[in-house]
Amino acid sequence: MILHGVDFSGADSGGAAKIRMVSRDLDVPKAAVRLDGRFDRGALVRRILAMREDGRRHLVRIDAPVGLPLDTLRSFEVTPDWSAMAAWVAGFGSPRLWRGEVRTVDRREPKRVCDTAFRTPMAPMNLRVFKQTWTLIAEVLRPLAEAGVRVEPVQAAGGSVTVCEGCPASVLRLKGWPDHGYKGAGDPPRRVRADLLKRLQGRERLTLAAEMARSAEQDPEGDLLDAILLVTDPLQWVPPVEARVEGWVY
Repeated sequence: MILHGVDFSGADSGGAAKIRMVSRDLDVPKAAVRLDGRFDRGALVRRILAMREDGRRHLVRIDAPVGLPLDTLRSFEVTPDWSAMAAWVAGFGSPRLWRGEVRTVDRREPKRVCDTAFRTPMAPMNLRVFKQTWTLIAEVLRPLAEAGVRVEPVQAAGGSVTVCEGCPASVLRLKGWPDHGYKGAGDPPRRVRADLLKRLQGRERLTLAAEMARSAEQDPEGDLLDAILLVTDPLQWVPPVEARVEGWVY
């Protein structure tokens, strides 16, 4: 299997090549983590679809919510089914229209079961996250699911490619490593990034080329480091029934 870590972007202009993907071949011991490239959301969809052509198994771990809290769906009388939820979300046409309509009914920001279980930083409707939530569901996962790609655990499908949700902050918290303070210019954020990269190459035994490690250390936004964190071994859990609609963190 090839494991892919995706630092996602809900920015306008389709992500504007801000999305980063790194990859790790789990079948090759000590295989170096490689930079798969920078993408906008349309290019990310095409890249994931192209993975079906190489005869390998792929797991794509993306750092954005794959679903919404059941509380939100109940407020709008949306059928508690992931496909129905995705169609409802996409029907608004833009993340701002969607969030604006939701907040006319309920201004809360309810969390999903997985947000509580894995202590994710923010709920899917949070002001800093809602664009990622909407664009991932409407512009990436929905077309992938319609093309027959499995979205774990909300949309079953056969084939060799599976997409799931990951959370760099949850990875760090479960390991007991610093889960904040690594984003920002100057020091100490750069030193925290350097420390995390040493841990990844030491305790996690990730093989990083010197250039990639240097780029991740020097990246003040922490985007490349977030992508690298998502090619650590996925979290092994049995999702509860709510996860079939809300999604789960792996």
